[in-house]
Amino acid sequence: QEEKIFAGKVLRLHVCTMEGAEWLEEVPEDTTVEKLKERCLKHCVPGSLEDPKTVTHHKLIHATSEKVLTDTKTVLEENIQDRDVLLLIKKRAPPPLPKMADVSAEEKRKQEQKAPDKDAILKATANLPSRNVDRTVAHHNMRDFQTELRKILVSLIEVAQKLLALNPDAVELFKKANAMLDEDEEDRVDEIALRQLTEMGFPESRAVKALRLNHMSVTQAMEWLIEHADDPTVDAPLPGQTPSEATSEAGASSAEATAGPSSEADGEEEAKDELTEIFKKIRRKREFRPDPRAVIALMEMGFDEKEVVDALRVNNNQQNAACEWLLGDRKPSPEDLDKGIDTNSPLFQAILENPVVQLGLTNPKTLLAFEDMLENPLNSTQWMNDPETGPVMLQISRIFQTLNRT
Repeated sequence: QEEKIFAGKVLRLHVCTMEGAEWLEEVPEDTTVEKLKERCLKHCVPGSLEDPKTVTHHKLIHATSEKVLTDTKTVLEENIQDRDVLLLIKKRAPPPLPKMADVSAEEKRKQEQKAPDKDAILKATANLPSRNVDRTVAHHNMRDFQTELRKILVSLIEVAQKLLALNPDAVELFKKANAMLDEDEEDRVDEIALRQLTEMGFPESRAVKALRLNHMSVTQAMEWLIEHADDPTVDAPLPGQTPSEATSEAGASSAEATAGPSSEADGEEEAKDELTEIFKKIRRKREFRPDPRAVIALMEMGFDEKEVVDALRVNNNQQNAACEWLLGDRKPSPEDLDKGIDTNSPLFQAILENPVVQLGLTNPKTLLAFEDMLENPLNSTQWMNDPETGPVMLQISRIFQTLNRT
């Protein structure tokens, strides 16, 4: 009587098989799924329980939720309700293991598709006629474009100066280039970098000064601002001429040239002298300025100041690269930086024959860009994006990459 009183609720469940058989099973809700599965197998596959694997090879699935029922759980724990539909199916047999012959065939196929190694290539090409190719020279010529660009710029600057000097308005053109250089030094500031610093709370004038001192690098400018926060001279203007002073000097030079002798030969001579002076001014404004923090850090390692400055100049003020240069073979040397490319080389001839480059060399702004990139390689991106100088730099890069691939 107690068993009847405390017995679990009896559920009526509809059970189906994949073959289409269907019947009703009445089980208490505390029945395990495994016991329910045995009852179902007795009903649809008589004598199947003689094989103990039969139960494990079948599974019950709740039709509504498509959930596979766990053998160790009860009907109540699986949240099965009265009149739910269950599906009894046989588990899929695992795929048979491949035969050894099939494995060997598959491995053979993979080996056939595998790329040949170095020894196989040398064996296959042993009978081919050899060509006089110096592997060392070929590898040496595949240098980074930025390394080779400096030599190209040195030679192109000489060509640009000669072309502009042949122009009847040469003096005015170079004065214009000099004025653009002044404007570039005084006014050109990376607006995005400046906004980032001002949003951090730094005063705009101080942020402009920090960016100019650190080649428009936001990270280095921020470090400089933090280091000089308490410096009383932090807001002092940078040393150097202002555009107005440069313009007045240029005007004075022009007045001197006008007041000179009236003979044509003397006038040409004075014009050449004036061009030489303007060249010197342009080059002087682009003189290399080493990063003082990098100088101090490298000198603390025991290096001499001169060799530290040389290392920073060769490596564009990059402290880690300069340290590696000092500890290595120190190539290229500082003297190599002033050497141009071989003017008879196919690369330089192809550059000079390009119409876009030829037209660009007659523009004083191109000369300004070359001078700037020569001393401040970090500014190359700005000139690449300039509508006047960008096409020239793009053609130089394309010609270099094309010749390196051939």
